[in-house]
Amino acid sequence: MASSTASLAPAAALLERLGLRVAPTDAAADDHHQAVPGLLPLCCAVQHYEWGRRGADSLVARLAGEGGGDGGRPCAELWMGTHPAAPSSLAPDVSLRDWVARNPAALGRDVAARWGGDLPFLFKVLSVAKALSIQAHPDRELAAALHALRPAMYRDANHKPEMAVAVTEFHALCGFAATQELKEVLRTVPEVQELVGKEESRKLLGVKEQDGGIGVRSYLKSAFTKLMTASDEAVSEAIANLRTRLNSESKARSLTQKEQLVLSLEKQYPGDVGVLAAFFLNFVKLNPGEALYVSANEPHAYLSGECIECMATSDNVVRAGLTPKYRDVQTLCSMLTYNQAFPEILQGMPVQPYVTRYTPSTDEFEVDRYLLPPGKSVTMSPVPGPSIFIVMTGEGEIQAGFMTDSAKAKEGDVFFVPAHTKVKLYTSSPRSMQLYRAGVNSSFLS
Repeated sequence: MASSTASLAPAAALLERLGLRVAPTDAAADDHHQAVPGLLPLCCAVQHYEWGRRGADSLVARLAGEGGGDGGRPCAELWMGTHPAAPSSLAPDVSLRDWVARNPAALGRDVAARWGGDLPFLFKVLSVAKALSIQAHPDRELAAALHALRPAMYRDANHKPEMAVAVTEFHALCGFAATQELKEVLRTVPEVQELVGKEESRKLLGVKEQDGGIGVRSYLKSAFTKLMTASDEAVSEAIANLRTRLNSESKARSLTQKEQLVLSLEKQYPGDVGVLAAFFLNFVKLNPGEALYVSANEPHAYLSGECIECMATSDNVVRAGLTPKYRDVQTLCSMLTYNQAFPEILQGMPVQPYVTRYTPSTDEFEVDRYLLPPGKSVTMSPVPGPSIFIVMTGEGEIQAGFMTDSAKAKEGDVFFVPAHTKVKLYTSSPRSMQLYRAGVNSSFLS
């Protein structure tokens, strides 16, 4: 009789190579269960962007085992997925991207058919020390056009809706402020009004509340574009004047939250037009466990804190401020929706004890947060799509699919779980265990 490894598909053989025992399969069993192992530990890439936190202050560094700071470099993002810019790997010579391409059953039939045999989501952890760029992500049509026009800058043709789930208190700018707030900016921030110009300021200031937003979008677009396309010299002078004025006025009055923010941004990005753009956008504070969904063509910038982030598998970013990177100002100003609404703060919905689910309005992904008290366990029933788990705190055991033994699961461990796989998690320490799971949106799978 052939050995159990010989009777398994290459995917299961890899599982044994990684040190996880598998149960022998019945020759008459379903092809899926023959072809796909139950659990695959991942090695994931760290992105050392300049805005990231450093050393032990960075959650990304701690999760990746770089708590010493990796020579002092910032540890900004941990990527978990198949994006070619930083694909996760199963072994030094086996990328998750290649493995999934050879084992489409791991995605599930419908997921493989819809997304061309690739993982449809990219899962991340972010540790933000200073502001990310004023940016937006293109919809599918624009992403395809940008990729065709400038493939070196826009490296894929996919859209990039995204969701951030706060791990610590998390600050962001997102979406355009309400008309009344914008009017107040034009009345009280002369440096902004000067760059926007008298004519565009007059139009926005003249909008009537009873108009129900008629005309506001075009006026806002004109005003914002004038600001973002102002000359470097004019912007630098305006920011210098703003800094001098606010520092002087702070001796006689308390500065507003937005005024304090722009002074902080000015220290991070001196002379950058994004400092002034912040006046146009909503300031958002997320408490741990709250989430923010950002759809296509909406302006935003993450400011500080740490979060779990999930998005469609893309790295398309159109930037226009608060960055030393390439700025595509005309594209950003033309692509935005110019909707004015404070973004919805998602609280998540309990789906079973200890599990909260965050479900955005896009098919590619959802995120579950697991908070397991000491001595407790939870089971994820099989779903017809893939999942990625990351252990944030605590330790325990994870058992999946046809594994005969459970695997240890500790802080920083990341696991890929194929479609149709039952997962059971146990805590095994006096501490609670916190995990996050990314998967394909349940509404697509149902």
